[in-house]
Amino acid sequence: MLELNDVSKSFGSLPVLKGINLSIEAGEFVAIVGFSGAGKTPLLNLIAGLLRPDTGTVMLNEIEITSPGPDRGVVFQNYSLLPWLTVFENILLAVDQCNPNWSERKKRDHVEHFIGMVNLTPARDKRPGELSGGMRQRVSVARALSIEPRILLLDEPLSALDALTRATLQDELSRIHRETRKTIVLITNDPDEGIYLADRIIPLTAAPAATLGPCFPVEIPRPRDRKAINHDGHFKSLRRDLIDFMLRSKQQRHATVTRKLVLPDLEPEDLSRSRPGFSGRTFAQRRSEIKEETIEVE
Repeated sequence: MLELNDVSKSFGSLPVLKGINLSIEAGEFVAIVGFSGAGKTPLLNLIAGLLRPDTGTVMLNEIEITSPGPDRGVVFQNYSLLPWLTVFENILLAVDQCNPNWSERKKRDHVEHFIGMVNLTPARDKRPGELSGGMRQRVSVARALSIEPRILLLDEPLSALDALTRATLQDELSRIHRETRKTIVLITNDPDEGIYLADRIIPLTAAPAATLGPCFPVEIPRPRDRKAINHDGHFKSLRRDLIDFMLRSKQQRHATVTRKLVLPDLEPEDLSRSRPGFSGRTFAQRRSEIKEETIEVE
């Protein structure tokens, strides 16, 4: 369904991504995990059509991606909700843009369906400022799903949440994937999150010029139990191998740079000596400021 062929991206003289090759089948849940600053968000933006690759191609159903489109729904890290609109109105805005010919009743029923899917019906008339971070992210997920995209792109959507809220929304994402069988690409810096949610997880090597590492299939049956998974032998070995690969890639990219620093010729102030200043205050002096000379006075 989605295919990236030898994709590279630089910002100015800084190479961010290099030689990215990726294939994703319809209905898959794929997690891409990497360090902060490795280029995870630019990679997702290339799939979303918000960025164009310097080299290579990004294809969705054998059609090259050259711009954003409603066939790709994006859940941003910072929610990206309009603060003056309610939960219902934020989602309706997306539905109205993608389906302008629908009747008002059909739009309303469609929005209500996705508000219910993320369990926000009691908060449908509240504005983002009246919602918690987890509730705002639920709105963002509902808005992305409401346009019925072929693929859902999640840009570290849970990274800013506390641990309990994050775990709850992870379960919600897992449930939504089971119910909709939507193709999902998750960007995360948490290996445990990727293993818990995805069908397979792919590490992104450290910057600069990051590239994708080997694919790690997650052979844990769904639905997954959060408590039981911690005692699963496959989970433990998968987590160990994934983290080992990421740490090795970071060490290989580490370089030692020796620079010659020329420090200014400054002396510290001599706190044992002082000179008068304004308003009766005194200031310390540097030794180079202390001069002695002999004068004759007639």
